[in-house]
Amino acid sequence: MRSMPRIGGLLGPALALLALAAPAMASAQAQAQVRIKDIVEFDNVRENQLVGYGLVVGLPGTGDKVRNVPFTEESMQAMLERMGINTRDTPLRTKNVAAVSLTATMPAFARSGSRIDVQVSALGDASSLQGGILLASALRGMDGQIYAMAQGPVAIAGFAARGAGASVSRGVPTTARIASGAIVEREVPFALDDARAMRLALRHPDVTTAHRIAEAINREVPGIARASDPATVELAVAGPDIMRLIGRIENLAIAVEQPARIVINEASGTVVLTDDVRISPVAIAQGGLTISVAERPFVSQPAPLSSGETVVTPDTALAVDDGSGAALARIGGGASLQSLVDGLNALGVSPRDLIAIVQALATAGALQAEIIVQ
Repeated sequence: MRSMPRIGGLLGPALALLALAAPAMASAQAQAQVRIKDIVEFDNVRENQLVGYGLVVGLPGTGDKVRNVPFTEESMQAMLERMGINTRDTPLRTKNVAAVSLTATMPAFARSGSRIDVQVSALGDASSLQGGILLASALRGMDGQIYAMAQGPVAIAGFAARGAGASVSRGVPTTARIASGAIVEREVPFALDDARAMRLALRHPDVTTAHRIAEAINREVPGIARASDPATVELAVAGPDIMRLIGRIENLAIAVEQPARIVINEASGTVVLTDDVRISPVAIAQGGLTISVAERPFVSQPAPLSSGETVVTPDTALAVDDGSGAALARIGGGASLQSLVDGLNALGVSPRDLIAIVQALATAGALQAEIIVQ
């Protein structure tokens, strides 16, 4: 993969220009070869989202204020009642407990007894989950069935400290993670050996890519693949050894077709262009208007013991730069990404100027690419 030159010295780290293929003279050979398994999903072979609710205990006074968060108090009372302790008529004032939501992803073919990671997020007004331990909590699927049980010490990626006159925080101390914190209790049945047909779903639908996948599979196993639409390749499975067939198919390498696209993030000033972006004949002049205002007030101080008054006289200095020295660059018809970069290098554009130039090129009809503004 060829690295892209930096556009001007004014861009800095905020602007990223990425060319995702080599120049046009070697584009057919330089297209990225990727494995089929990295760009498709096998139909019905997918992950399952789990969600749950629990209590994190052992917090050093950073938990929920029970009187402000009634569901935390109710959860504590219900938990203690299951252990034979009645606290219904006793006010709870602990600050060491926090109610949390739990989320996890159970991978396809997860077996009973295997472990998965758990994400923990505070639901109440807890200020930090650091040092806490999650009590045994059920993780349910969208069908309401329990698929895993989670428990263990939580690990946060941030911290927070507060004093009488100042505070400091980094990251989000109210979210945490328990690595391998849940044990799978129920499996999702899937009889892969009984399948007689299978579909490959492209993560990024494209007609050309789907056709190339079908061709690559048919070269390996003749006559079993057909691209039914830009997002789907259908397989007619032959024989009982489907796992061996999938292993042969998923490691086949193909060239992925990439659309001409420009992605603009105006908040960070980041622009990403693919290699297939083309420019019609166009001339670009880039300049900016800069107005500087500086205040240097002059203070007139009277002599000691005199009857005069101190007078402040304003003194304003104005400077205007209209960018009259801006250059005019011409980019020829059918220009590639490299030509566009070279032309913008000559102008020395800033990130904001680059965004404005790209949008102006699209308005003028000189840009043959899809523009996505984030």
